[in-house]
Amino acid sequence: MANKSSSSLEVEHEGDAAQFKMPVDSDHKATEFWLFSFAKPHMRAFHLSWFSFFCCFVSSFAAPPLLPVIRDNLSLTATDVGNAGIASVSGAVFARLAMGTACDLVGPRLASASLILITTPAVYCSSIIESATGFLLVRFFTGFSLATFVSTQFWMSSMFSPPKVGLANGVAGGWGNMGGGATQLIMPLVYELIKKIGSTNFIAWRIAFFIPGAIQTCSAMAVLIFGQDMPDGNYNKLHKAGEKHKDNFSEVFKYAVTNYRGWILALTYGYCFGVELTIDNIIAQYFYDRFGVNISKAGTIAASFGLANIVSRPGGGLFSDYLSKFFGMRGRLWGLWVVQTLGGIFCVILGRTNSLAGSIVVLLLFSLFCQAACGLTFGVVPFVSRRSLGLISGMGGGGGNVGAVLTQLIFFHNSKYSTEDGIFYMGIMILVCTLPIVLIHFPQWGGMLCGPTPGYTPEDYYQSEWSHHEQQKGYHTSSLRFAENSVREGGRSARGSGHYKHTVPVETSPTDV
Repeated sequence: MANKSSSSLEVEHEGDAAQFKMPVDSDHKATEFWLFSFAKPHMRAFHLSWFSFFCCFVSSFAAPPLLPVIRDNLSLTATDVGNAGIASVSGAVFARLAMGTACDLVGPRLASASLILITTPAVYCSSIIESATGFLLVRFFTGFSLATFVSTQFWMSSMFSPPKVGLANGVAGGWGNMGGGATQLIMPLVYELIKKIGSTNFIAWRIAFFIPGAIQTCSAMAVLIFGQDMPDGNYNKLHKAGEKHKDNFSEVFKYAVTNYRGWILALTYGYCFGVELTIDNIIAQYFYDRFGVNISKAGTIAASFGLANIVSRPGGGLFSDYLSKFFGMRGRLWGLWVVQTLGGIFCVILGRTNSLAGSIVVLLLFSLFCQAACGLTFGVVPFVSRRSLGLISGMGGGGGNVGAVLTQLIFFHNSKYSTEDGIFYMGIMILVCTLPIVLIHFPQWGGMLCGPTPGYTPEDYYQSEWSHHEQQKGYHTSSLRFAENSVREGGRSARGSGHYKHTVPVETSPTDV
């Protein structure tokens, strides 16, 4: 019965495919990735998602590059600075879980824009704080906006087919994360410009916060006005038309928390993205204090870490898709383990490098592997669950923030460890927390150390999230289409079988965008 339903749906959807400017599969997800196109709805969603996430990253980490000035103005102690750094990433733990659920229930467009607008006032309030408590609170509430990462990954997984989802997630996430590096350049430059106009040091840094606040507001409005949840329309329209089942929270929650793969990926993501957040908080001050460079140079060095996301995280996503092409899901898992382990090794080396030039070189190598591991992680996440995709993405994203909180709390919160020792031990944590990847096994595709369960199909895996009653009503049909289009995750044999195909001829380049 499931096969008959899937076949009829394929015929029905092929008839509608011509409305899209990009080639799509039977679920209307794009099977190509045109980076410089704004084709609606796929590439438009891509550009809106990464840019809005980028703006949130700029806002959330606007304070660290100006810390030497803010610290003097507000009389902050090292403990105050450490507490604020932890606060900046701790709030997003729960916000990311909530964002995942919101995406499952109301769609990524409305969920993303709402959170961005809700957190924007905290960015503006950074200009009027007068105490350590105020500094901690604005960093805490601004950090909630980092949960837009979840809507970004959910949105890309809703718009791009399985063979391209790693690349789409990697580029969107990486270019968004790049805001953590860009702000290390933007804020010192804005600060210096305001000073040259005639402002004093302690006034200039306050005025500078209006810049990230303004761009964050504009990005939210753009998402609301120009965004679209799914290839076929927004959630509200699809629910009213009966084209999409309106799920309930209890079922979404059940299938997310009972899937152990989501928990393992949350742990490992805590020690790639979580480490990235930690570095964004500490690295400018580290180079300023340890090597005696000025605030602008420290910001430039710190920026190099975040700006590496322009190639590193997308490279991780692309590498995940490449490995899948030849080795299926098992290739994705092996790639994640190897790359994240190398990132841990370079982190250990960074903590033991005593020269400025050597530290910069190792920092760049560390950034490439750490951020590529983030892209590889979200090359796997979209396959864990279809019914609970948003919450699984939220668990993974929240795990990143938990890792950042724990790492900063253990190694960078007080004077027990020097910063260089903290970085060294953080590298050890990466190596240890990457090991559980070997436990991930998909019965339809296998895992790192063993193959698939004989006779188990992708359809069996994804429709198991729906009851027999729900299947009779056809609620599981989108899961079946995803299973059909993810056949190559079985490796070379699946790729050679010819099951995966485009429903629209692939053009070499977009002709009308």
